Amino acid sequence: MEKAALKRSLGLWAIVGLGLGYMTPTIVFDTFGIVSEETNGLVPLAYLLALGVMFFTAVSYGKMVQVFPSAGSAYTYAKETIHPYLGFLVGWAALLDYLLLPLVNALIIRIYMESAFPNVSSWIWVVGYVAIVTAINVWSMNKTSNINSILVVFEFVLIVAFLVLSFVRLSQGMGQGTILTFEPLFHTNIEIGSILAGATVVCFSFIGFDAITMYTEEAVDQKIMPKAIMYTVMIGGAIFFIASYFTQALFPSVSNFKVIDDTLPEIAFKVGGQLFQIVFLSGAFAATVASGLASHSSVSRLLYVMGRNGMLPRKIFGYVHPKFKTPARNVIIVGIISLLAIAPTLELISSLINFGALIAFTFVNLSVIAHFVFKHKRYKTKKDILDYIIMPMLGAGLTGLLWINLSTESFLVGIAWTGIGFVYLLFLTKFFTKDISSYDFGKMEDPQIIGNVAEQTKGELAEQYRGVH
Repeated sequence: MEKAALKRSLGLWAIVGLGLGYMTPTIVFDTFGIVSEETNGLVPLAYLLALGVMFFTAVSYGKMVQVFPSAGSAYTYAKETIHPYLGFLVGWAALLDYLLLPLVNALIIRIYMESAFPNVSSWIWVVGYVAIVTAINVWSMNKTSNINSILVVFEFVLIVAFLVLSFVRLSQGMGQGTILTFEPLFHTNIEIGSILAGATVVCFSFIGFDAITMYTEEAVDQKIMPKAIMYTVMIGGAIFFIASYFTQALFPSVSNFKVIDDTLPEIAFKVGGQLFQIVFLSGAFAATVASGLASHSSVSRLLYVMGRNGMLPRKIFGYVHPKFKTPARNVIIVGIISLLAIAPTLELISSLINFGALIAFTFVNLSVIAHFVFKHKRYKTKKDILDYIIMPMLGAGLTGLLWINLSTESFLVGIAWTGIGFVYLLFLTKFFTKDISSYDFGKMEDPQIIGNVAEQTKGELAEQYRGVH
């Protein structure tokens, strides 16, 4: 295959926009009921804590993306700086996130449609949505237009409209009756354990900021990547905090919500009436569909890379459709997994995703220490100690603190998934007698696949999204 290089055309704000689009800012309203119930009405405080954890992790990502500008992922960092076997296990744990993200989008679409059409069986929406998204990803029309930026702007406009309406409702005496209140941040019934549990859930909202490292090879200057990662985290965190603050002030208790698992439809109706609910739902629906298309496409290609490199059975996962030039079998496999959205709750699936994400974030921080301190001896100045020891240790410690506060179900499933990965690692390495580096796990050097992922996530979604409607 002829080698090709990606065009360096993405500026700072284009990359930040892609990251925010992947994070889907309206998710704060979807998970509000779950987190409010968990934290006893302190959702903004949970977001502040999660933002603090993500800040340190984002700093570590910024350091590592400069060291490994073409790989940009937790498993590669752990593989290259600590040990290849550990890198594989970190990557395996993170794979749980990637496999479940398309399922989460299908689940959110199901909840949206249930609120609009309560008399229709929920499985119909899941099957229909998954079938359309799977078919589009198999078909794959290669057009170029940046749907992500459009969706981010649309979401921002809707959130600003929500904040304006919230101000009006609070002025009229709804909820706390004032926008200047400490109740969403502190009250007498505060419990640290509950806040940690809530912060663990809302970490789900931040998943996506790390994904922008895949655009390093397309940045006009790879030196902007650390700044892009930090901007994405801080802007996303600010949106989550402000939106959750106003929502918590309006709804101190979740007792008036009919559906706690996804409160977005009811929040929109109670704040702005039926017309605003329709508009708000349409924006959230559009963002969720686009996110679903992107996550479905990305994990399908990740599975292809693993299959191509021998990490998974090549005949199944390394297959490319001769006509459509897409990893069609992987797309279908991800679609089958997404059908599980018929049954579970958003709370359960989001916590399962957080298991792998928090492990990945922990090892990104540890990789900074391993690379700069142990390998390059960067500990002789106060600045080095702060940058390469104290800050990544805080990031790893805080992330680990959230990790141990996961729900029992997610913890057990995550441990089981990691156990399967360990057994599979034994098989691949013939009980650690074979060097796993020979598989090139995590290095997406195939220009066809890099190009496919870039086209899919930056441009193809526009045409795909139009196809959905």
